[in-house]
Amino acid sequence: MAETEFMSLNVGPHHPSTHGVLRIVCELDGEYVRKATLHIGYLHSGFEKLCEHKTYHQIITITDRIDYMAAMMNNFAYVLAVEKLLDIEVPKRGQYIRVIMAEMSRIASHLFWLGAHGHDLGAFTPFFYAIREREDLFDLFEMATGGRLTPSYFRVGGLAADLPDGFVEKALEFTKIFPSRVDEYEGLLTKNIIYMERTKGVGIIPVDDLISWGVTGPILRASGVAHDLRKIQPYSSYREFDFDIPTGTNGDVWDRYQVRIKEMHQSNRIVRQALENLPSGPINADAPQVKIPSKAATLENIEALIHHFLITAEGFRPPVGEVYHAIESPRGELGFYIVSNGENRPYRCRIRPPTFVNLEPVAQMVEGRLLADLVSVLSSIDIVLAEVDR
Repeated sequence: MAETEFMSLNVGPHHPSTHGVLRIVCELDGEYVRKATLHIGYLHSGFEKLCEHKTYHQIITITDRIDYMAAMMNNFAYVLAVEKLLDIEVPKRGQYIRVIMAEMSRIASHLFWLGAHGHDLGAFTPFFYAIREREDLFDLFEMATGGRLTPSYFRVGGLAADLPDGFVEKALEFTKIFPSRVDEYEGLLTKNIIYMERTKGVGIIPVDDLISWGVTGPILRASGVAHDLRKIQPYSSYREFDFDIPTGTNGDVWDRYQVRIKEMHQSNRIVRQALENLPSGPINADAPQVKIPSKAATLENIEALIHHFLITAEGFRPPVGEVYHAIESPRGELGFYIVSNGENRPYRCRIRPPTFVNLEPVAQMVEGRLLADLVSVLSSIDIVLAEVDR
């Protein structure tokens, strides 16, 4: 009797298709994956524990580094949680600008995913196309915030600064051009025979299992579940914008690609509406206990200078309590759970990262499939390891 021997193969931790230091130990029967075991922890940065040793304002720069593909999304979720703790509301103009930056971040994140995803499957050209528009968005980020990858633009109670002159016009021009650029991406992949063979019917998992795992974002929507916090639990004036929630039918890699393509169109719609209807008025809440005075004020007023110093050096002290607030990030539900004991630092800070949760069912998705399908499935998850190993 012939004996069957299985081979153990390490995919990663240092491998381009793992999009970070992720190790997957595969037990192979020929080219088929019998079992996949995911090992994380190679990048652990201790973001949550760092947050417990920083003042509430200092934490903002840490959140940028958690998901650096959409840094301002992390700013957004965090400041909303702190504002919920303080019971303050940002003025309409500040809310609209936050939405503009968040949706541009969603597009930028999806663009990088698209380029890397195509490259993982052997199509290098889409990367150059996607990065072209991503750089245009980064130019807009730099124009408004001074930063590109980690701008640290949001503040508790509002924003670091208002939009500069010329930003709205330049951003509107981008929104007019962008739909035709998405059509170009589709021209490279959507009806490409090799791409369809590598993605259709790959990585399917029952919807009930996805829900049991806690999966959210494009992966869940690709299986036909129209779950989006911007619609279900609207925040920052999202209820005032007209947009659709793209969904798929089969929940395979192909549908996940289609959902993200359509999401870029919808985010572009939101940005255009926000720009065209941008309210006038202040961008920061009337909350002097947490709002850092402007630089101009500190140069002219000694009280503003002292106030600026006190908030920067000592921070502010929210009331005792605990809050959780989540937003719809490019990867799914991103939430911050904060416990305050009345001090100027959180007693506890716990982050609910969508990437960590979405990564868990990968083993179930790839068992029984070819090793080559593992790359397709992993790429379709859109992982950011800094968010997994937070």
